[in-house]
Amino acid sequence: MEPISEILLEACKELISDAKAGCIDIVFKEICLDILFKARHILSEEDFKKLLAYASEKVQEKAQIEIKGVMVSP
Repeated sequence: MEPISEILLEACKELISDAKAGCIDIVFKEICLDILFKARHILSEEDFKKLLAYASEKVQEKAQIEIKGVMVSP
């Protein structure tokens, strides 16, 4: 069984990934900041740094736009 800290970290990463997939860039960044703010209170320093690195990668990714079944980059 996984320790609760690993479960919390993975849940936070999933929230960030879901937000990235379902939101426009500006909304994603706002949601990401909110997730990080809340995660800071529940994660260890080490896990928070991992989440921060993960969030940074997601923010830097180019958004993909689907137009009639074709993926394009803006």
